Amino acid sequence: MDRATLDLQYNARATVPDITPMLSEYASLSVQARATLPCALDVAYGPHPDETLDIFPAQGKHPGPVLIYLHGGYWRLLSKDDSSFMAPTLTRAGITVVAVNYSLAPAVTLDHIVDQTRRAVAWVHQHIEQHHGDRHRLVVAGSSAGGHLAAMVLARGWQENYGMDSTAIAGAVLLSGLYDLTPLVDTHINEWMHLSLEDARRNSPIFALPDHRPPILVSYGSNETAEFKRQSHDYLAAWQTRGAQAEYVEMPNTNHFDLVLHLNRFESPLVQKLLKLLGLTV
Repeated sequence: MDRATLDLQYNARATVPDITPMLSEYASLSVQARATLPCALDVAYGPHPDETLDIFPAQGKHPGPVLIYLHGGYWRLLSKDDSSFMAPTLTRAGITVVAVNYSLAPAVTLDHIVDQTRRAVAWVHQHIEQHHGDRHRLVVAGSSAGGHLAAMVLARGWQENYGMDSTAIAGAVLLSGLYDLTPLVDTHINEWMHLSLEDARRNSPIFALPDHRPPILVSYGSNETAEFKRQSHDYLAAWQTRGAQAEYVEMPNTNHFDLVLHLNRFESPLVQKLLKLLGLTV
C-alpha cells in the first residue's frame, strides 16, 4: 500500500464522526467507579510518577482472578484515570480489576512503554494477593494500543528477567489491537512514535509468539478498517495454528472506540466469554 492508503487504514479516528463522546464516557464511568467501589488508587509499581495502578478488588469471599487493563490512545493519549469503567460489572462478577498507567509518546519510546507495562504485570503477580486477587489467574486486556501492549505481555523472552511466571497469565482479551507494527513506520503515526523498522519488528507481538499460550479472546469494532481487521485475524490464526485456544468474538454495531465499553455490560458477549474462560458463574 502507498502512504496515503496506509494512513487511511490506520486512522481509527476517521471511522467515527467524533471520538469525544466515547472518551468522555470512559472518563465519567471511571470517575463513578472510583467514587462508588472499594479501591486502592495510585499504587506505585515503579519509581516514576507515571508508574501507578488503580486496583478494584473482586466482590465476594474468595480472591478473584485479575483483569489487568492496558488503555489505548495510540500510545500517546489517555491514562488509567480513563480506564476503570469496567470495574463495576467485573468486580461484581468476582474479578479483581487493575487499571495500569504508563508514560506516553513522544516523551518516551515504545520500548519504554512496553517495559513499563511488563513491570506493572510483574508487580501485580507479586503483590495482588494483598488486594483480594489470585496471582495465578491473571488476564491481560487492552484496546487498540492497549491490545498491542497486552499482546507484548503475552510475548516470549522477557518474563524471567522481570521475576514473572509466564504460566500465571490465564488468558487475554485483545480488542482492536495492532500485532505487526512494521506497516506503521510509513504512516502518520510515526510522527510521534519515531519507530525504525527494527524498533517496529522488535515490538511486534506476532514475531514473538510465546511458548506458554493461554486462551485468548480477540475482537474488533464492526466498522473498523480492513487493516485493523486483518491484524486481528492474522494474530488469531497464528495462535490457532499452534494449537492454542483462540477465539474471535463478533461484536456487531460497535466501533473502534465504543467496543471496550462492552466490558462493563454483563450481557455482552465479551463479558460472557471472559467469565467462561475463567470458569466463573454468576
